[in-house]
Amino acid sequence: MANSKFNITIEDILNESSDGRIAYTKWPGFYFIMKSHKYLYPKIYSLRNLCIAWKGARKGKTKKDYVIEFESKLKENLFQLQKELKEETYQPKPLKTFILRDPKTRKISKSAFRDRIVHHTVYQVIELIFDKTFIDGCCANRKGKGNLYALGLFDKYKKKVSKNNTRNCFVLKADIKHYFFEVNQEVLLNIIRRKIKDEKTISLINKILKNYPNKEKGMPLGNLTSQFFANVYLNELDYFVKYKLRAKYYIRYVDDFVILHNSKRQLEIWKVEIDKFLRQELKLELHKDKSRIIPLSKGIDFVGFRNFYYFRLLRKRNIKKMLIKIKLFREGLLPYEKLLESHQGWNAYAKWANSHKLREKVSNLIEKPVSKI
Repeated sequence: MANSKFNITIEDILNESSDGRIAYTKWPGFYFIMKSHKYLYPKIYSLRNLCIAWKGARKGKTKKDYVIEFESKLKENLFQLQKELKEETYQPKPLKTFILRDPKTRKISKSAFRDRIVHHTVYQVIELIFDKTFIDGCCANRKGKGNLYALGLFDKYKKKVSKNNTRNCFVLKADIKHYFFEVNQEVLLNIIRRKIKDEKTISLINKILKNYPNKEKGMPLGNLTSQFFANVYLNELDYFVKYKLRAKYYIRYVDDFVILHNSKRQLEIWKVEIDKFLRQELKLELHKDKSRIIPLSKGIDFVGFRNFYYFRLLRKRNIKKMLIKIKLFREGLLPYEKLLESHQGWNAYAKWANSHKLREKVSNLIEKPVSKI
């Protein structure tokens, strides 16, 4: 780099942050004060950004063999990655695919570690450009958001629609059919091109998208870029619902969304309009079996909980999963440390429901034989 104030070593990055998230404003002219979306590519392959991306990609995976192997020649590998990106010779490695059953059967495609670094560096450069265009009700895979934020919005909206539980409240609970497998790559690229005018950056994003068995549609579950592009793609839907249909009480979490209203008829009209928009503009469709209009009194399954007027319950399958782990421990098939780790995470999650007695019972089962709850 020509300017000495940009000269930074891998050791500088290592000493700066333990979690891979650096205060970008510390580096003059980098990232935060970026005004143009035309000249992004040099930022993507800058050594500094690659180092930050490497730390993000390794977080929580430092003991994995593929991370240890990459880091055995860390400088050489990062410089090689930088060289390939700079010269535009970079090509992603083939995905490794496996099946995950938890409880739904899902096909997960895992990228090579070096490719995950590239995903992180692309994300770091373009994330702010798009995130500031997202609506408040877009809750998944965003800093400061998440499922608990979505739950808070749901509680806020149900009180407004029901006038503090004095009026009926209906919910359009909808799901997009096979979303990650049906995303049209060309439509997605055209959406990205509206904000990104740098063709080299577009070309790199296209390489990431095309590193998938189907070269025209679909994104691999598990990639950071897939999670991010999922929001970019459905931001079109968000704007249609909020500003065309003028639905005030709308929340989306990935491809799962809800609209709250006191008129069932209005939700029926919106459902038809949304499905039409998805088919015509995004080459998607609503899942017929999972897209229904439900009275709030019957409970709305959303972001991991069953939501009612006055209370919130855990999904039955989440209770069952914890009981199965206790049973495996009792049968000697699960180490006690793993059981405690699972219980700690489950308990932290369960406390957001009205589940005090349930959590007490599950805690007792860790010391006593499994019995029916």
